[in-house]
Amino acid sequence: MTILAKGGNTALTTAVCRVTLTSPSTGIDVSAVLLGPDGRVRSDDDLVFYNHALQDGIALTGQTVTADLAAVPATVDRIAVVASIDPELRAAHFDAGNTPQAVIDCAGALITFVPPPLTHRETVAVLVELYRRAGGWKARAVGQGWDTGLAGLATDFGVVVDDPGPPACAPPVPLGKVALTKAGQATINMRKDDPDLVVTATLEWNGGSAARRQAGADLDLYALHVPGNLVTPAGKRPNNHDQVVYYRQLGSAVAPPYIALDGDSLVPGRETITIRRPDLQGYVLLCAYSAVENGTGSFKSYGARAVVTDGPGSTVTVPLFNNRNLSYWVAIALIDFTVPGGAQIRHVEKYSGNHVEARPTLYSNGNFRMSTGRVEFKTR
Repeated sequence: MTILAKGGNTALTTAVCRVTLTSPSTGIDVSAVLLGPDGRVRSDDDLVFYNHALQDGIALTGQTVTADLAAVPATVDRIAVVASIDPELRAAHFDAGNTPQAVIDCAGALITFVPPPLTHRETVAVLVELYRRAGGWKARAVGQGWDTGLAGLATDFGVVVDDPGPPACAPPVPLGKVALTKAGQATINMRKDDPDLVVTATLEWNGGSAARRQAGADLDLYALHVPGNLVTPAGKRPNNHDQVVYYRQLGSAVAPPYIALDGDSLVPGRETITIRRPDLQGYVLLCAYSAVENGTGSFKSYGARAVVTDGPGSTVTVPLFNNRNLSYWVAIALIDFTVPGGAQIRHVEKYSGNHVEARPTLYSNGNFRMSTGRVEFKTR
């Protein structure tokens, strides 16, 4: 097997080679462009795609381009093999978790190329090109992306594209105000590629009874989170990769993880996280921790609840139903950003063991376990 780095090249040893493109985590469309010595197509027919799958020795079947190099006319100097985001899957763009990869099969001799991650909101990329050199054919690893879509790439290569532009997208319909029932769920519709979209998640508590309010119950919001692009080279998600935003680690709204906490409220009130770049998020678990000096009152007795909003008119309130009074931790709500076209908020309400200081653990598939994470200890 030959492994190419970006910019590397190798000779093709057979007349027929098959180029297969795949993405670790999203659907892609594959196409090929036949180019002359000037780097442009001879005619619009030189764009090979699902609706025009055969041209001058180049054939497309699914995600594989078969090149019969002996049948390619001398006027074709190179063939660019292209991956583009499948528009039906609503993935906004390529990123570190779904950058496509290429395998070239020449009669069983394999050539592979895993490009560096595409991170500039590209939606289409030339993975490899087959080109003439000294009377033979070679393959080059390219890995160049375009943020103008397949139409933009085709235009750069000289294809005349009758492109009406992307269809107008109707704004998502606001959910309104929803209070979840026990084990209930609700989905906020959103355009995850909207750079201005901000989701906020708030832990609210009023201190409960007058005596408790006077004592000043100190609760803390913990946002355990895993990003949405956790994929190993083998195409699998790791089992455990949670991170946390809380009063000692406030996060950032302008850099990864794009989750930020507004501070530490030591008295009944609220603590709020802002979540940006929902296209990069996976799961966020909203948890509350009760400082030791609060005593053994239940989170419900303090009036604790979570509230998730998106700004345009969706507000989901997640109350507590259990009066368990010996736990320092409760997981209240799970926000699932992996659902298509929105974010799903689920009522989960799970408690730690009695007097256990260890926080929960969130896994990359959205599952979580109580009392298995780092031990936290706070007195006011």
